[in-house]
Amino acid sequence: MDQLPLFVPPSLSVSELTRYLRALMENDEVLRNVWVTGEVSNFSRPSSGHLYFTLKDSGAALRCVVWRSTAMRIRFGVQNGLAIEAHGAVSLYERDGQYQLYVDAIRPAGEGLLFQEFMRLKTRLESEGLFDPERKRPIPARPRCIGIVTSPTGAALQDMLNTLRQRYPLAEVVVSPCSVQGDLAPGEIVAAMRAVCRQAQPDLLILARGGGSLEDLWAFNSEEVVRAVVAAPVPVITGIGHETDFTLADFAGDLRAPTPTGAAVLATPDRTDLQSELYGLTAQLNSTMLMAVEYRQQDLDSFHQRLERASPTGWIRTERQQLDEWLERSLRASQHSLQLRKAHLQGINSRLAAVNPAAIL
Repeated sequence: MDQLPLFVPPSLSVSELTRYLRALMENDEVLRNVWVTGEVSNFSRPSSGHLYFTLKDSGAALRCVVWRSTAMRIRFGVQNGLAIEAHGAVSLYERDGQYQLYVDAIRPAGEGLLFQEFMRLKTRLESEGLFDPERKRPIPARPRCIGIVTSPTGAALQDMLNTLRQRYPLAEVVVSPCSVQGDLAPGEIVAAMRAVCRQAQPDLLILARGGGSLEDLWAFNSEEVVRAVVAAPVPVITGIGHETDFTLADFAGDLRAPTPTGAAVLATPDRTDLQSELYGLTAQLNSTMLMAVEYRQQDLDSFHQRLERASPTGWIRTERQQLDEWLERSLRASQHSLQLRKAHLQGINSRLAAVNPAAIL
């Protein structure tokens, strides 16, 4: 007969054991940050907006949960039978006693290898200094000519042209068409960049395409495209994919826009802002001209006063007045002298008359 141990370990309730196992999973370094590859099955999207599905392969299955906030950021449709790679943390759903993956990112299966290649090439090019902020060139404030390198059939081109037309119709826009996806796209992108720079001599380039998966955007991760962006004779604005998409061309460009339309916005000033600036400059010019005229008028008045003080006109007036006084005094003196002489003559005439023999006879 087996003897019972002296010290029996305390028993755990189902809830206690489940919480213990959940804590173990949530504290495990691997399970907190894991990518899982499998095929989607049992997919459902209830009215709450959360996603529920099972990842399976030939030997096992894993329940997965995607909360609504994360589901809104997924750029492709998840459906049954789709092979994906899901990233998240593994934890235990206590009510059912079942472990499941709480997903925070999803990508189509196969992008993992592309991402590894992306990081390898990024590290190598970054070590060469191609992504250094010091080599970034400033974007012209008012470009005369803008070159656009993109697909001629994509909606991104029309969005950019409409934006440029509305914001800054003064700029000349030259489109250099090329493929933006596929094996031939990198060579066509490089050729289109060189062609538009050689023929149109733009002030800046916009390198753009619409959104897509990592594989769709892979042409912009090509080393030859990155080196062409760095070697471009004018600043390059990249608007590739959506706001969450990053390519090596974005790191090499002089300025990154979140979308193609955003690239058109960053490349040009707004017409409304230019009009406001023009009105302000006009008012400033008018004010400056009025002040300049006022200053010149004051200078003119001062010069006029100095000229009057230095002019002989005043001296002539003074001398003329003095001459008039002298003439008047001379006239009075002449008249007085004439009267004296007249009186003296009268005296002599009286004396002659007194001794005149005719008067005596």
